[in-house]
Amino acid sequence: MNYKVRSATRDELEIMIEWAAKEGWNPGLYDGNSFYAIDNKGFLLGFLDNKPVSSISAVKYNKDFGFIGFYIAKPEHRGKGYGYQIWKEAMKYLMSQNIALDGVVAQQKNYKKSGFKLAYRHIRYEGFGTDHKIKDNKNIVLLSKVGIDSLINYDKKIFLHKRKEFLKQWINQPESLAVGYLGNKKLIGYGMVRRCRKGFKVGPLFADTKEIAFVLFERMRIFVGKNNLIYLDVPEPNKDAVALAKESGMKPMFETARMYTKNIPKTPLTKVFGVTTFEVG
Repeated sequence: MNYKVRSATRDELEIMIEWAAKEGWNPGLYDGNSFYAIDNKGFLLGFLDNKPVSSISAVKYNKDFGFIGFYIAKPEHRGKGYGYQIWKEAMKYLMSQNIALDGVVAQQKNYKKSGFKLAYRHIRYEGFGTDHKIKDNKNIVLLSKVGIDSLINYDKKIFLHKRKEFLKQWINQPESLAVGYLGNKKLIGYGMVRRCRKGFKVGPLFADTKEIAFVLFERMRIFVGKNNLIYLDVPEPNKDAVALAKESGMKPMFETARMYTKNIPKTPLTKVFGVTTFEVG
């Protein structure tokens, strides 16, 4: 049998997203273009006799930072070494970067063997939207009304790496709401919620204060509506973010470990109330 690993095309990325859905990871309905905009060579598929059997993403944000996700082997092909082979290709592709990932519990020991160090946990919370009525807040604006440079610069302060092409696609998905919070005409918080295979998922939710985060999150819950599920992936060290989820009636239902191969970055976690995605950081 002939096994070969190569970069996925944009259309083939949808295979990876579909596999992620079958694993229960609940990807967004329209994530593909945003993901591919980060690094169109960083999505790898393993083919056995020209049929895809394994996947991994290894996207380069720049020369210093990369992110691994979508690490999947089709169930009938597990335990045969195909996953490990595509893993080695991903690690080779990101050889010079500090590599991050969000590892599921079952794989964390294996990631440690590959040199990854635990930074902290992310907890996925599940809850519902709302039909609350809130007063008009002139500080809240659609991100489409905010200059893209302002968004990129604010995002970089928290994510620590520029992701211009990704954000341009991300905030303009169908069936989504992307809102910012302005203070003295400057962006000091923003959030995005999008339709997923099941319900809606928030990501990111970045804010300078917990009060701003709460206001943005409530606006997104209203967009989602009372009877629809909403998900928020929270960095556990941010106690205000955990409180936001709990005070919104959400329950923890899934966890991952954020891990890095080199130094753990000095991310301002007090401003991270919801991570963007487990697939690309």
